[in-house]
Amino acid sequence: THAAGIVIGDRPLSELVPMYRDPRSDMPVTQFNMKYVEQAGLVKFDFLGLKTLTVLETAVKLIRRRGVDIDLATIPLDDKETYSMLSRGEVVGVFQVESAGMRKALIGMRPDCIEDIIALVALYRPGPMENIPTYNARKHGEEEMASIHPKIDHLVKETQGVIVYQEQVMQIAQELSGYSLGEADLLRRAMGKKIRAEMDKQRERFVSGAVERGVS
Repeated sequence: THAAGIVIGDRPLSELVPMYRDPRSDMPVTQFNMKYVEQAGLVKFDFLGLKTLTVLETAVKLIRRRGVDIDLATIPLDDKETYSMLSRGEVVGVFQVESAGMRKALIGMRPDCIEDIIALVALYRPGPMENIPTYNARKHGEEEMASIHPKIDHLVKETQGVIVYQEQVMQIAQELSGYSLGEADLLRRAMGKKIRAEMDKQRERFVSGAVERGVS
């Protein structure tokens, strides 16, 4: 059901799910929607077209005409001048951070490492963005990092004590409640899709697991 969703299996998909030929595409398409494809054990990847990559490739070719060969993969991620530009909001044409709101957020954060940029992109959406002021205040020493729980504080240290990523949720479930990696992934999916029945089931599993491990 996703415009760029590609399903990958360990054998011909026709052996796993019903297929049909979409007249708008040269590729065969599964008749199952996203939910049932995953339940069938297949993996779905979202491949999105990105104009920015074309712009970068063109820039590299134009620079090469002047006798300078640049390998984008070797550009350092700790360039101070780059972070100074980002902190000033000079981001016109920079993918994902050039909106007015993101420019304001960058100026407030004053990022100095790639981890800050990653965290900001993850936080800059309805709901999580309420944590941006907290992240910034703790980053700049204006607020002390509060402890969530001694067993998991190390998991959120890099993000200033704020739970930013789904992977952190998975790690917390493993640490506090003894989830296996597979169980933690089911929890992540339930949270991401806001499935009430599954969340109630996961709450019971999380609490019972924490009690068994003596977590309070």
